[in-house]
Amino acid sequence: MMAPATDLPVTLPVFAADVGGSFIKFALSPGPGRLVHLERVPTPADDWAALCGALAGLLQRHADLAPSDAPLALSVAGLIEPVEGVATSANIPCITGRPLAGALAMALSRSVFAANDADCFTLAEANEGAGRGHAVTFCAIMGTGIGGGLAIDGRLARGAGGVTGEWGHGPIVCTSVEIEMKEAGRSETIHMPRLPCGCGQSGCADTIGGARGIERIHQHLTGRVETSHDILSGWQRGDDDARRTVLVYLELISDPLALAVNITGASIVPVGGGLASVDPLMTMLDRAVRSRILNRFDRPLVVPAQRMDDGGLIGAAVLGRQGLRMQEAA
Repeated sequence: MMAPATDLPVTLPVFAADVGGSFIKFALSPGPGRLVHLERVPTPADDWAALCGALAGLLQRHADLAPSDAPLALSVAGLIEPVEGVATSANIPCITGRPLAGALAMALSRSVFAANDADCFTLAEANEGAGRGHAVTFCAIMGTGIGGGLAIDGRLARGAGGVTGEWGHGPIVCTSVEIEMKEAGRSETIHMPRLPCGCGQSGCADTIGGARGIERIHQHLTGRVETSHDILSGWQRGDDDARRTVLVYLELISDPLALAVNITGASIVPVGGGLASVDPLMTMLDRAVRSRILNRFDRPLVVPAQRMDDGGLIGAAVLGRQGLRMQEAA
């Protein structure tokens, strides 16, 4: 198995920025596995010149921490097309349609690398998190909705259009599941509609897989509008309605996640996002997915990510070092 890319000897520090729709988090990575948080500033999401100015100001204020040719690597809330590097972002409109890394490299007079935030999270987990030492890491993001990324030997697998690991889309959700209600001493068949998805299809895993999905399932089953936090808290307290919702949720979401594991050959699935912090839910999801995959084993497969707090920045730093090696090899 190839060593993860961050094991390769690149000594130049990398500036890393996690660029979201509201804020830019800025840090310096002096070396692999190391991160120094520096600043957080508002994102000028609608103004390209102001965005360039904000990044230039961050680099200037911390210029004494690294050589003048230290690269900047970005984790971005948006899609980055891998051939031309053209960005698409609903949260940062000013980068849409621009070859982001190339345009910033010209504006900032230094090497710039950029990737989607889920891809950077995947790089962080594959190289410096739960996926370290695994040949194939599939990261599942389970927050408001769901997303993902794929790394092979510590490097991103970047498909056509930059879409890889997006297990949340496609009309694949079951419409009928059977759950065991042990307390009632019976099984129950639940029928679920194929809910419309923001991507234009119906029945996507994204409609039921994240926090909003749990709420939709609960509303369908009970007629009540409750938050995912309240539903999961009720489940852990033993509430019957909440337990029914969670059992249906696990039946629905474990199928597409198991399919993703079978297709990619992943030997570890780190989970990021808010749902990953609910340990009992992750334990049950792991058990359900492992019962559905072809390559059966006893150790945990679906696990909480280790880099949930700083995955974007860590992954951006990994991206920067990998980009430098490619430049050196060219």
